[in-house]
Amino acid sequence: MADPEFLRAEMARTLSEIGGRDAAVARALEEVGPPLVKRDPPGFRTLFHTVVAQHVSTASASAVWGRLEAAGAVDPGGLLKMDDDRLGTLGLTRAKMRTARAISEAVASGSLDLVQMASEPSDMVMEKLTSFPGIGRWTAEIYRMFALADADVFPSGDVAIREAIRMLDDLPERPAPKACDARAGSWRPNRSAVTLLLWRLYCIRTGRRVMGVTDDLV
Repeated sequence: MADPEFLRAEMARTLSEIGGRDAAVARALEEVGPPLVKRDPPGFRTLFHTVVAQHVSTASASAVWGRLEAAGAVDPGGLLKMDDDRLGTLGLTRAKMRTARAISEAVASGSLDLVQMASEPSDMVMEKLTSFPGIGRWTAEIYRMFALADADVFPSGDVAIREAIRMLDDLPERPAPKACDARAGSWRPNRSAVTLLLWRLYCIRTGRRVMGVTDDLV
């Protein structure tokens, strides 16, 4: 796995190039510096962790994950051995249990290869992942970005991203996802870099944390 500081230097170069075309990105980069880049190994564990993080705070997701990990429920075999009542005591909602069981069964049967996805087109990855109950665009995009190292991911439905776009362009209101997608068009094929920068901008201005990409912030 690549060294985070090497990835950060690569990210800085990419963002500087984008900033040469987009003054707002250049200002944000100057304000907050290049983001620390996190890479997670592809596979069930990483996707399941992303599912656990859906619709909850970073702190809540961390607490639930810690209980699941301690109970041995972060791999398909361990999770499938547990009934719903046990998973509920660990913090999983009924909806997330359904998702976890569906992907566990697919991985265990060999019908889903989460590592092989790295060599597949992005649209195919999105189609496969979102075919599972409870996995929508956001979850699939986060997996693509952090586990598959996809350079062109932009989760416009993410509230922090939308708020960061508002900050970036000094807008009176938080833009809708479609407007954010349009704004990000000129950042292709490196939208992941700007996504990480936007999360960093949001975290520094609000004092919050997002997805572990600002672990270097005090």
